[in-house]
Amino acid sequence: MPIVLRMHNVGRLFEGPGGSITILEDVDLELQSGDAIAIQGPSGCGKSTLLLLAGTLDTPSSGVLEILGENPWTLSARKLARFRNQHIGFVFQEHRLMPQLNVLENVQLPALAGFGNDRRAVEQRAKELLDRVGLKDRFFHRPAALSGGERQRVAVCRALVLQPSLLLADEPTGNLDPRTAETIGNLLLEVAAENDAGLLCVTHSDALAGAFPRQVRLENGRLTDQQAVSA
Repeated sequence: MPIVLRMHNVGRLFEGPGGSITILEDVDLELQSGDAIAIQGPSGCGKSTLLLLAGTLDTPSSGVLEILGENPWTLSARKLARFRNQHIGFVFQEHRLMPQLNVLENVQLPALAGFGNDRRAVEQRAKELLDRVGLKDRFFHRPAALSGGERQRVAVCRALVLQPSLLLADEPTGNLDPRTAETIGNLLLEVAAENDAGLLCVTHSDALAGAFPRQVRLENGRLTDQQAVSA
């Protein structure tokens, strides 16, 4: 299977008043097409920083990070933006929908970045995704008219509309009730698998992490397989 994301000895330092602060150290991670990995760990351990690196929204201080065999930081700013747009989908704890746009428009937002996407095909896929998640009758509603779970379903559809190879989710069920959280978690796993995308999810939820075929833990800046911890 193709390797979607590879991290080797990746580190991230931040400079503070008292010197450098190590957030991530010697992180090794490999995510293949169709894989799904849940990352857990205490608050402030660097889980979101790891996702930002994987999403090319932050730069490693050391090590090697490749997406689809490409070192994204060798690209120009515009080429990097295009690469991110075409290959990476994000789902955040907060849905981050545009309040002035309706549901269908929100899902199509990634196609408006000016990178030559086929707008008609994107609109059709947006409709199919929304239908899939039970929002066929909500195309023209604005986010304020939706429940929290419905908004997050829209956010998942938006992340998937360009069929990314890498799907990143940062606490995607953190603000939801248990039943809705289970629905969103299953949706992420099912649709990512159907699209053969690699899924990397940060979560505090043991229930959500338990639904993933692989779980890893981040502590003291390093990743450890949960299976190895419990062995």
